[in-house]
Amino acid sequence: MYQEILINTIRKKIDQNKSLIEELAGVLDISYDAAHRRISMKSKFSIEEGVQLANHYSISMDKLFQGSDSVLVKKTKDVRSFEDLSRYLESSFKYLNVHAADRNTSLYYSAKDIPLFYTVKTDLLSKFKLYVWLYLLNLEDMNISFDAFCTKAPIIDHSQKLTTFYASVQTNEIWNDTTINSTLQQIIYFFHSGLLSAEHGRTLCECLKELVFGLEQKCTDKNDQYRLYYHDLLILNNNVLISDQQKKSLFVPYTMLGYYITYDENTCKTVYDFFQYQLKNSKLLNTAGTKDRKMFFNRVYQKIDFYKTQMTVFPDML
Repeated sequence: MYQEILINTIRKKIDQNKSLIEELAGVLDISYDAAHRRISMKSKFSIEEGVQLANHYSISMDKLFQGSDSVLVKKTKDVRSFEDLSRYLESSFKYLNVHAADRNTSLYYSAKDIPLFYTVKTDLLSKFKLYVWLYLLNLEDMNISFDAFCTKAPIIDHSQKLTTFYASVQTNEIWNDTTINSTLQQIIYFFHSGLLSAEHGRTLCECLKELVFGLEQKCTDKNDQYRLYYHDLLILNNNVLISDQQKKSLFVPYTMLGYYITYDENTCKTVYDFFQYQLKNSKLLNTAGTKDRKMFFNRVYQKIDFYKTQMTVFPDML
């Protein structure tokens, strides 16, 4: 009974023009005859084979056999060192790369914070975000100032792949007035802690303004590849959904950098529908008109300038 359920589930997941026997033979690395005996129920899957098939086809055993609400998920690499961050970025790109990096792929980002794709580059702001991440992960050797901080892992290649993917797909970001708050709070926190000089703090504020200005320049009614939405009610959560014509992937944060990833069809469809509903109830800044667009971005610039001013009031503590 259970073997038949598993086989029928796999049959629905593969191309109808493919031979199920050849498919299973390839996945399990067994002969054609051995695969045929399993499909015809003349022999049973071993526990190892069942797990191997479930992993290969992203099938939740709990959901399949118990009718529960369980969902099979994967997770990104844990980050506890510079080297871990490099591996994290590499594995993150592999998860994204199951989708084509073109306009037939749509990405939806609920931006509680500035999207990660903007802060994994090589500029000063990206270096600062890396410093914050590793500091908050409580690494033993991170009790140093930002001025003395230097990267030790080859993250540039992996980060460039991520940013290139993000720039190639059709992107839909939902922001509100709090999206930049955490970055500004991090800048002022490390300034007050004496780990960030006033000069670097003010420069980081300018870098943040440049980032936002670049988004404002992209946010036009002629740019259908990048769409920026403003939602003043929705509590954003940094969820990321990627959708193409064949599949959907959902990334749900569980730590500062860690994400659970699932390809579960029902779950991804539910989140997709939720995003579509929220977009309808958001203001698309690309087409909102000059006044509304300017009002949003001016509020952002004014908030950044306010924090920048706080670092001109106090003397440099370093």
